[in-house]
Amino acid sequence: MKQQQTVVYTRGLSAVFSAVDWMLRTRMPHKPKLGQNFLIDHAASLAIVEALGDISNRTVVEIGPGHGVITGLLAARCARLICIELDTSLVKALRFHFREQSHVEIVEADVLKADLAALIAPAEKISIAGNLPYYITSDILLKLFANVDRIDRAVLMVQSEVADRVSASPGVRDYGLLSATTQMYARVQKLFTLPPEAFSPPPNVHSAVIRLDFAARFAELQVDAAGFDAFLKQCFAQKRKTLANNLRFAGHTAETLAAAWPQEIPPQARAEAVPLEQMAALYLALNSK
Repeated sequence: MKQQQTVVYTRGLSAVFSAVDWMLRTRMPHKPKLGQNFLIDHAASLAIVEALGDISNRTVVEIGPGHGVITGLLAARCARLICIELDTSLVKALRFHFREQSHVEIVEADVLKADLAALIAPAEKISIAGNLPYYITSDILLKLFANVDRIDRAVLMVQSEVADRVSASPGVRDYGLLSATTQMYARVQKLFTLPPEAFSPPPNVHSAVIRLDFAARFAELQVDAAGFDAFLKQCFAQKRKTLANNLRFAGHTAETLAAAWPQEIPPQARAEAVPLEQMAALYLALNSK
């Protein structure tokens, strides 16, 4: 499979799809307020599940299972499946369909309010899959980052623009606060893109699938998570301003910045041009006294 291209598969599809076809035929009403754009490209669904790797002995949490197309594939492969769905009508349909599969649990909840740790065994690490509602993608990512110690991998469908941002490297136009924050918690890979017609109803944008392999870098860079997260927000507060100006606006004096400024960072650099390692060095220097 080539990266950053629309997925095209000629391979046969798993028989599990036939079991959920009735859900698609019922034509449950689309609810725009929930950001519901259901994936109907079966090959893409299969690619998402395969991107999780071997899940035969793992617990998987699916965010927004919708009509259950990805759910059926996950249920056939993982040891335990927990689906978090907000739409009551979809919850009822999913529970009915998977009623004979004891390892599948359908939880009616807002994923932003759900207690992920309470759904799984103590110290257990899980995998995540999901077609995320675009209007709350950033909030869901932050929710996952807050549970970084309990997640090993996530394969997520997001708006293509968001995929470009979270996977961007320093110095690239798309690199910003979301990029830096995501890359402090996980290794990011953009896997492939999909056109609007891969969904029902079709959204107004292209979509992309990303894989996050969770591995927080705070210990490696010797910074505390809460403090460094807040520092990054200061650094990226105004995109058009230089890093130094943003930090002066946050309360650091010119003298303090000059004394702490790493030689590797140009004086007029903007935050989007500075690698995380250099950001961490500046943060440590500013907090050394």
